[in-house]
Amino acid sequence: MAEGPSAEEAASLLHGLPDEITVWEILVRMPPKSLLRCRAVCPAWRRATSTHDFLLAHHARQPSLPLLCGYDGVSLDVIPFDHRAGHEHDQLQSVARLGNSFFTGPEASCDGLLLIGSLHHGYSICNPATRQHARLEEIDRFALLGMYPHSPTGEYRLLLGKCNRTILAPHDSYVYTLGSGQPPRRISFPGEEHTMVDGSSSVLCRGSLHWHVQQHVGASNMIKLFNTTTESFRQMRAPAVPGSANLFEMDGMLGMYSLNDALTTIDIWMTQDYENEAWAFKYRVQVPVAELRDYMSESWAFKYRVELPELTEHFGMFCNLVKVVVMPGDGELLVLVKIEDSLHHVDINGKLVASFHRSRLGVTQFPLKQTLVPHAFFPTLEGYVVNDSPFI
Repeated sequence: MAEGPSAEEAASLLHGLPDEITVWEILVRMPPKSLLRCRAVCPAWRRATSTHDFLLAHHARQPSLPLLCGYDGVSLDVIPFDHRAGHEHDQLQSVARLGNSFFTGPEASCDGLLLIGSLHHGYSICNPATRQHARLEEIDRFALLGMYPHSPTGEYRLLLGKCNRTILAPHDSYVYTLGSGQPPRRISFPGEEHTMVDGSSSVLCRGSLHWHVQQHVGASNMIKLFNTTTESFRQMRAPAVPGSANLFEMDGMLGMYSLNDALTTIDIWMTQDYENEAWAFKYRVQVPVAELRDYMSESWAFKYRVELPELTEHFGMFCNLVKVVVMPGDGELLVLVKIEDSLHHVDINGKLVASFHRSRLGVTQFPLKQTLVPHAFFPTLEGYVVNDSPFI
């Protein structure tokens, strides 16, 4: 007659496996939605997956994926592009939906938190994994320049500016601490000049926010930095590119990419020595123009003929609707090409990996690394809700 399970086995979370394996090798790797479902199995599973240490480890295991957003006129979908999934539906799986037609999309992403812009109501902060949301009325009159964790205090802070969202002005910059109950405080540094940047394209790397500065013709390229610990500004050298460029972070290194005017070539640089501001040219990605053009011709019905020879050489009537984003995707670089209602995944060798057709799909410059770690500032914010409107 077989012996029954020992007392230790009977108390284990998963029969036949030690809890160390179940918790720290299996549950810790699950996506947030799946993990939340597992908590409903029994109180022991809920306790094991709710400790602070577990939640930190779970967040660390989550992939950092390019953030997309979907619009349908009445709601905003938060969509991390998961290129690892085998099916198209899973690759473009929404993790949250916010039912407000005035939401314009993510303006910043940091540690699983999203700052969402609105047409008439300024900004709000949300965690799509925990379905927490709150309006940020205190910053309605400001322009967002970046979001960051302040390591000395553990607080999450926003770097703000006056005027409009393309001005980075150290003499007129403000810091707002989420949950502090205090209005934004002004910071200023003598000797700094006003700089034109894209306020929605800041990149957090090595404890600093970075912006590529659009220089006038003949000027040297430059990256503006904001040290999030000392909360001070400086600048660093950037590779010489003929036009605009965008930044990204991968494995603690700063990267930069630019698209040529013909929309055919993407050049990518990485910092070889960040402290000494040394850059190395890494890749030249040839956009698979012929394949993308064939896809567009097969996916679109003929409606009009617009003769614009200087624009139709490569992408025809869609050339002014092309957006290219280079992002790290769980350890590898991804190239996403958005043309009207089609999204194309291209690998670093210029090979077309996959194409998707979805109307009103937006591509952002931000990564999303989901988290179930609780943030103490949420309940202190006026109008705070959890698992309630605007989530649907």
